[in-house]
Amino acid sequence: IMSETDNKTGNYHLPKNKQLKGFAKTMRKNPTDEESRLWYGLLRYLKPKFHRQKIIGNYIADFYCPKLKIIIEVDGSQHYEEKQLIYDAIRTEYLEEFGYEVIRIPNYVVNKEFKGLTNYLIYCFQTKCKEFDLEFSCNTERNPRTKFK
Repeated sequence: IMSETDNKTGNYHLPKNKQLKGFAKTMRKNPTDEESRLWYGLLRYLKPKFHRQKIIGNYIADFYCPKLKIIIEVDGSQHYEEKQLIYDAIRTEYLEEFGYEVIRIPNYVVNKEFKGLTNYLIYCFQTKCKEFDLEFSCNTERNPRTKFK
């Protein structure tokens, strides 16, 4: 599936397999524990805004920020099996063709190194905001459940 470029902004109109819409919605309503922790612990409180379970072509990205051109994938142990590694490499290459940086985060990092992970991601997002001349904000203090442990 190919897409065209917006002449005004230079941004791609991302292709979308509409048959995945129901599955993406189900995934949003039933996230893994690690996806939930990352979403409620950080990503939902950021500006520029992140989206969950975004359909891009025949794939569903865990987290997606169009303004920063970032996709975040939270990977369970199945992502380290040979067949899945090949699939993920093809998927990453496809997403990078649209100018997106794909950040892959193993589940164990979300579970064991959450504070370090959030500090790293905030640094990445701030760097991207400078690159794209965007304002960055993080309002996690509004969420009483947020704990960077």
